[in-house]
Amino acid sequence: MGYGRVASSESLPSLSDLQLQASRDASRARRRVFLCLGLVAVLLLVTSGFSVAIFVRRRESDEATTAPARRRTPSQTLSRACGLTRYPALCLRSLLDFPGALGAARERDLVHVSLNMTLHRVSAAIYGASAIAGAAMDGLSRSAYEDCMELLDHSQEQLSNSLLAVAPVGVSPQSRARVKGFSDEDVVTWLSAALTNQDTCDEGLQQVTDLRVKRHMKSQTKDLTELVSNCLAIFSSFGRNKDFAGIPIHDKRRRKLLEFPSWVRKKDRRLLQAPASSIQADMVVSKDGNGSYTSIADAVKAAPEYSTRRIIIYIKAGQYDENIKVGRKKTNLMFIGDGKSKTIIAGSRSVTDNFTTFHTATFAATGTGFIMRDITVQNWAGPEKHQAVALRVGADHAVVYRCNVIGYQDTLYVHSQRQFFRECDVYGTVDFIFGNAAVVLQNCSLWARRPMPMQKNTITAQNRKDPNQNTGISIHACRVVAATDLEPVKANYSTYLGRPWKLYSRTVFMMSYMEDHIHPVGWLEWNATFALDTLYYGEYMNYGPGAAVGKRVQWPGYRVITLPAEASKFTVAQFIFGSSWLPSTGVAFLAGLSV
Repeated sequence: MGYGRVASSESLPSLSDLQLQASRDASRARRRVFLCLGLVAVLLLVTSGFSVAIFVRRRESDEATTAPARRRTPSQTLSRACGLTRYPALCLRSLLDFPGALGAARERDLVHVSLNMTLHRVSAAIYGASAIAGAAMDGLSRSAYEDCMELLDHSQEQLSNSLLAVAPVGVSPQSRARVKGFSDEDVVTWLSAALTNQDTCDEGLQQVTDLRVKRHMKSQTKDLTELVSNCLAIFSSFGRNKDFAGIPIHDKRRRKLLEFPSWVRKKDRRLLQAPASSIQADMVVSKDGNGSYTSIADAVKAAPEYSTRRIIIYIKAGQYDENIKVGRKKTNLMFIGDGKSKTIIAGSRSVTDNFTTFHTATFAATGTGFIMRDITVQNWAGPEKHQAVALRVGADHAVVYRCNVIGYQDTLYVHSQRQFFRECDVYGTVDFIFGNAAVVLQNCSLWARRPMPMQKNTITAQNRKDPNQNTGISIHACRVVAATDLEPVKANYSTYLGRPWKLYSRTVFMMSYMEDHIHPVGWLEWNATFALDTLYYGEYMNYGPGAAVGKRVQWPGYRVITLPAEASKFTVAQFIFGSSWLPSTGVAFLAGLSV
């Protein structure tokens, strides 16, 4: 426009028109994304059927000659396999008509069939759920819907990888390469995560008041939790060693090689130990414009998908008010800051603002091989906003090193898969380390803050729902301390080591220092007697004024661990199964109980 010329209201759209158009554009974009997911799901439904073609053809001649009435009778193998699951009736009902199930002569064959059947059901759920992608929804409904679509997408990949890992015969070399070298424990991790994904989706939907959205999503995801649980049970019984198989703790002659956990590559070790100024980053984020990008989100967007090499994003000092999402396709990303007091990523989403807990995260990472170093991630919503996640990690082989994670309720969401935290400071109040990953926090400081009046502090809330999941929270060689705002009033607020969020909750504290703010009973009930006989809570050789076990709870599931062999099950070497991935990250760690 020329100087001095004023546009009339007729020549320019109004602010409300612009907002309406932006909303329509965003809705169309979301619909395109979820319709694409639906199309991918259909393709996977077709292609995954080919993966069992050879298996089915081997037996179809036998099944073809069987009378229809007899075909509905489960074989001994099928009956035995389903009898080992938590939902045997559903197991039989879902497998009886699925190709190959009746002809499966071996238990291992049923592992393959059950995985394939469940993958088909997840793919069908994605396709069916995508039908309402463009529908109008309130904020909370949209948040829960998008959570479910994202989590179903993750489960689809995890089931697909599991299927390839257990029966790679007849698949393409490219697909086989995706799972080359993976162990049975990888499959257990993927299935455990898929089960957690569905649980998280269901929890988000429980809060939705739009019955149209809730009913549609519930109808599409019906029985998925139970079907994945059955897959996990069948695989755990027939396809792998038992829980805590792990790997042996290496002897002193090899101790030096385990200065870093073994799944971390040599190059990544050097990167995690080197000064930030000496690292050749792929991308540099700087608020002052002296970098590749001024926002972290733009750098993540520009990063390649499914990268097999390490992609380094260096974030210069400054506070970045962003909500960052590192999706599952963004693999092997490493975020390096200038120090946890200098590089700060901050957000303020909360459930009070109509987000699901899953959606509140300031920083969320699900891409395999995620690494973060020398950064603070904060959610400053405050205790009055209730659930407000700072950092959510659902990435396999994830490492967080020398970072601050700061919030109040639900600060650190260790959602799923295998994770390792080293030399981090975690601040919070209620359930401030929670989730269902297989996670070890080592040499960390856990700071209880001052909660709201009438609240109690709980450090952990672990939500292992199924006894076959290889998940839990291990706190090893850490400091359990009171933050400066709690210290002068700690007599007015009780602080507990944890409470059982789900039926098979599993948490241990080992060789850690505990200050006197820890309540003498140590642990808190979730709801009356819920899970007290099925949980696994343990303490081993902790010390300090809050570590005395004489007045601890007398629950059937709680134990004071006295044998090093039992405590060793929760070390890096055994609990984060296949810990050969850690050394390449460059984070020093203790493989066993001590050096």
